[in-house]
Amino acid sequence: MLQARNIHKAYGSVEVLKGVDISIQAGEIVSIVGSSGAGKSSLLHILGTLDQPDQGEIMLHNTRITGMGARQLSAFRNQYIGFVFQFHHLLPEFSSLENVCIPGWIGKRSKKEVEERALSLLKQLGLGHRIDHKPSALSGGEQQRVAVARALINNPRIVFADEPTGNLDSTNARDLHELFFQLRKELNQTFLIVTHNEELAQMSDRVIQMKDGRTI
Repeated sequence: MLQARNIHKAYGSVEVLKGVDISIQAGEIVSIVGSSGAGKSSLLHILGTLDQPDQGEIMLHNTRITGMGARQLSAFRNQYIGFVFQFHHLLPEFSSLENVCIPGWIGKRSKKEVEERALSLLKQLGLGHRIDHKPSALSGGEQQRVAVARALINNPRIVFADEPTGNLDSTNARDLHELFFQLRKELNQTFLIVTHNEELAQMSDRVIQMKDGRTI
Protein backbone atom coordinates (compact mmCIF):
# COMPACT_ATOMS: atom_id res chain seq x y z
CA MET A 1 0.00 0.00 0.00
CA LEU A 2 2.78 2.41 0.94
CA GLN A 3 6.52 2.34 0.38
CA ALA A 4 8.95 5.13 1.14
CA ARG A 5 12.69 5.00 0.56
CA ASN A 6 15.53 7.20 1.81
CA ILE A 7 13.34 10.04 3.05
CA HIS A 8 15.31 13.12 4.09
CA LYS A 9 13.92 16.39 5.42
CA ALA A 10 15.55 19.46 6.94
CA TYR A 11 14.06 22.68 8.23
CA GLY A 12 16.80 25.25 7.93
CA SER A 13 19.93 23.73 9.43
CA VAL A 14 18.00 21.13 11.44
CA GLU A 15 17.85 17.71 9.76
CA VAL A 16 14.71 16.01 11.09
CA LEU A 17 14.61 12.93 8.81
CA LYS A 18 17.84 11.17 7.92
CA GLY A 19 17.12 8.51 5.32
CA VAL A 20 13.93 6.80 6.53
CA ASP A 21 12.62 3.65 4.83
CA ILE A 22 9.11 2.39 5.57
CA SER A 23 6.70 -0.11 4.02
CA ILE A 24 3.03 -0.66 4.92
CA GLN A 25 0.84 -3.49 3.64
CA ALA A 26 -2.85 -3.12 2.81
CA GLY A 27 -4.99 -3.77 5.90
CA GLU A 28 -2.14 -3.24 8.36
CA ILE A 29 -2.37 -1.11 11.48
CA VAL A 30 1.10 0.25 12.17
CA SER A 31 2.13 2.63 14.96
CA ILE A 32 5.15 4.94 14.99
CA VAL A 33 6.52 5.78 18.44
CA GLY A 34 9.46 7.76 19.77
CA SER A 35 10.28 10.77 21.89
CA SER A 36 9.36 14.33 20.93
CA GLY A 37 11.63 15.56 18.16
CA ALA A 38 12.31 12.08 16.79
CA GLY A 39 10.70 13.02 13.45
CA LYS A 40 7.43 11.05 13.75
CA SER A 41 4.98 13.77 12.76
CA SER A 42 7.30 15.15 10.08
CA LEU A 43 7.46 11.70 8.51
CA LEU A 44 3.69 11.26 8.72
CA HIS A 45 3.05 14.63 7.07
CA ILE A 46 5.45 13.80 4.24
CA LEU A 47 3.96 10.33 3.69
CA GLY A 48 0.51 11.95 3.71
CA THR A 49 1.58 14.50 1.05
CA LEU A 50 1.10 17.47 3.42
CA ASP A 51 4.82 18.24 3.08
CA GLN A 52 7.53 17.39 0.55
CA PRO A 53 10.75 15.49 1.29
CA ASP A 54 14.08 17.00 0.35
CA GLN A 55 15.18 13.61 -0.94
CA GLY A 56 13.68 10.15 -1.41
CA GLU A 57 10.76 8.44 -3.11
CA ILE A 58 7.22 7.59 -1.96
CA MET A 59 4.91 5.11 -3.66
CA LEU A 60 1.29 5.03 -2.51
CA HIS A 61 -1.32 2.72 -4.05
CA ASN A 62 1.14 1.92 -6.89
CA THR A 63 1.52 5.61 -7.70
CA ARG A 64 4.72 7.63 -7.34
CA ILE A 65 3.64 10.72 -5.45
CA THR A 66 7.01 12.43 -5.07
CA GLY A 67 7.32 14.97 -7.86
CA MET A 68 3.58 15.51 -8.36
CA GLY A 69 2.41 19.08 -8.90
CA ALA A 70 0.35 20.80 -6.19
CA ARG A 71 -3.01 20.46 -7.94
CA GLN A 72 -2.45 16.81 -8.86
CA LEU A 73 -1.27 16.08 -5.33
CA SER A 74 -4.33 17.73 -3.81
CA ALA A 75 -6.68 15.63 -5.95
CA PHE A 76 -4.74 12.44 -5.12
CA ARG A 77 -4.83 13.24 -1.40
CA ASN A 78 -8.58 13.84 -1.43
CA GLN A 79 -9.25 10.55 -3.20
CA TYR A 80 -6.82 8.13 -1.56
CA ILE A 81 -5.81 9.49 1.87
CA GLY A 82 -7.69 10.16 5.10
CA PHE A 83 -6.39 12.10 8.11
CA VAL A 84 -7.17 12.08 11.83
CA PHE A 85 -5.33 14.62 13.97
CA GLN A 86 -4.94 15.25 17.71
CA PHE A 87 -7.09 18.35 17.30
CA HIS A 88 -10.10 17.16 15.34
CA HIS A 89 -10.38 20.35 13.22
CA LEU A 90 -14.16 20.09 12.90
CA LEU A 91 -15.78 23.25 11.57
CA PRO A 92 -17.85 24.69 14.46
CA GLU A 93 -20.64 26.13 12.34
CA PHE A 94 -21.49 22.80 10.67
CA SER A 95 -23.29 19.72 12.00
CA SER A 96 -21.63 16.34 12.41
CA LEU A 97 -23.15 15.17 9.13
CA GLU A 98 -21.97 18.25 7.25
CA ASN A 99 -18.43 18.01 8.68
CA VAL A 100 -18.17 14.42 7.50
CA CYS A 101 -19.50 15.32 4.04
CA ILE A 102 -17.02 18.12 3.30
CA PRO A 103 -14.19 16.02 1.73
CA GLY A 104 -16.76 14.27 -0.46
CA TRP A 105 -18.18 17.57 -1.65
CA ILE A 106 -14.65 18.85 -2.32
CA GLY A 107 -14.16 15.72 -4.44
CA LYS A 108 -17.26 16.77 -6.45
CA ARG A 109 -19.20 13.59 -5.73
CA SER A 110 -22.98 13.76 -5.81
CA LYS A 111 -24.55 15.42 -2.77
CA LYS A 112 -26.96 12.52 -2.20
CA GLU A 113 -24.25 9.85 -2.47
CA VAL A 114 -21.97 11.71 -0.05
CA GLU A 115 -24.74 12.30 2.51
CA GLU A 116 -25.81 8.64 2.41
CA ARG A 117 -22.20 7.51 2.93
CA ALA A 118 -21.73 10.02 5.78
CA LEU A 119 -24.91 8.89 7.51
CA SER A 120 -23.88 5.25 7.19
CA LEU A 121 -20.45 5.96 8.68
CA LEU A 122 -21.84 7.97 11.59
CA LYS A 123 -24.29 5.18 12.40
CA GLN A 124 -21.48 2.62 12.15
CA LEU A 125 -19.45 4.68 14.62
CA GLY A 126 -22.33 4.95 17.09
CA LEU A 127 -23.25 8.54 16.26
CA GLY A 128 -26.49 8.06 14.35
CA HIS A 129 -28.32 10.07 17.02
CA ARG A 130 -25.82 12.96 16.83
CA ILE A 131 -25.85 13.78 13.11
CA ASP A 132 -27.46 17.21 13.54
CA HIS A 133 -25.33 18.24 16.53
CA LYS A 134 -22.55 20.79 16.09
CA PRO A 135 -19.10 20.05 17.56
CA SER A 136 -19.73 22.18 20.66
CA ALA A 137 -22.56 19.80 21.64
CA LEU A 138 -20.36 16.69 21.37
CA SER A 139 -17.94 15.12 23.86
CA GLY A 140 -14.26 14.84 23.00
CA GLY A 141 -14.63 11.18 22.10
CA GLU A 142 -17.65 11.91 19.90
CA GLN A 143 -15.82 14.73 18.12
CA GLN A 144 -12.91 12.41 17.36
CA ARG A 145 -15.27 9.76 15.97
CA VAL A 146 -16.80 12.40 13.70
CA ALA A 147 -13.25 13.16 12.54
CA VAL A 148 -12.70 9.45 11.85
CA ALA A 149 -15.91 9.33 9.79
CA ARG A 150 -14.73 12.38 7.84
CA ALA A 151 -11.39 10.64 7.17
CA LEU A 152 -13.27 7.63 5.73
CA ILE A 153 -15.86 9.46 3.61
CA ASN A 154 -13.95 9.07 0.31
CA ASN A 155 -13.02 5.41 0.91
CA PRO A 156 -9.29 6.19 1.31
CA ARG A 157 -6.65 3.54 0.77
CA ILE A 158 -4.88 4.60 3.97
CA VAL A 159 -5.65 6.72 7.02
CA PHE A 160 -2.84 8.69 8.68
CA ALA A 161 -3.51 9.44 12.35
CA ASP A 162 -1.27 11.96 14.14
CA GLU A 163 -1.60 11.62 17.94
CA PRO A 164 -5.33 10.83 17.55
CA THR A 165 -5.77 10.08 21.26
CA GLY A 166 -3.69 12.98 22.54
CA ASN A 167 -6.71 14.92 23.82
CA LEU A 168 -8.74 11.93 25.01
CA ASP A 169 -8.96 10.31 28.42
CA SER A 170 -7.71 6.74 28.78
CA THR A 171 -11.13 5.14 28.19
CA ASN A 172 -11.85 7.11 25.03
CA ALA A 173 -8.27 6.58 23.83
CA ARG A 174 -8.61 2.81 24.09
CA ASP A 175 -12.06 2.96 22.46
CA LEU A 176 -10.60 4.87 19.51
CA HIS A 177 -7.79 2.34 18.97
CA GLU A 178 -10.33 -0.51 19.17
CA LEU A 179 -12.42 1.37 16.62
CA PHE A 180 -9.46 1.30 14.22
CA PHE A 181 -9.37 -2.49 14.52
CA GLN A 182 -13.12 -2.69 13.96
CA LEU A 183 -12.75 -0.63 10.78
CA ARG A 184 -9.87 -2.82 9.62
CA LYS A 185 -12.04 -5.91 10.14
CA GLU A 186 -15.08 -4.44 8.39
CA LEU A 187 -13.43 -2.33 5.65
CA ASN A 188 -9.86 -3.75 5.46
CA GLN A 189 -8.81 -0.20 6.26
CA THR A 190 -5.08 0.55 6.52
CA PHE A 191 -3.86 2.83 9.35
CA LEU A 192 -0.52 4.46 10.10
CA ILE A 193 -0.63 6.02 13.58
CA VAL A 194 1.84 8.35 15.29
CA THR A 195 1.40 8.11 19.04
CA HIS A 196 3.17 8.76 22.34
CA ASN A 197 0.98 6.14 23.99
CA GLU A 198 3.16 3.03 23.83
CA GLU A 199 0.58 0.88 25.60
CA LEU A 200 -1.96 1.56 22.86
CA ALA A 201 0.72 1.30 20.17
CA GLN A 202 1.35 -2.29 21.27
CA MET A 203 -2.20 -3.13 20.13
CA SER A 204 -1.04 -2.50 16.54
CA ASP A 205 0.18 -5.14 14.12
CA ARG A 206 3.62 -3.55 14.11
CA VAL A 207 5.38 -0.80 16.03
CA ILE A 208 8.08 1.30 14.35
CA GLN A 209 10.33 3.21 16.73
CA MET A 210 12.03 6.44 15.67
CA LYS A 211 15.00 8.18 17.23
CA ASP A 212 16.93 11.21 15.96
CA GLY A 213 15.30 11.18 12.53
CA ARG A 214 15.78 7.48 11.85
CA THR A 215 13.85 4.25 12.40
CA ILE A 216 15.55 1.89 14.84
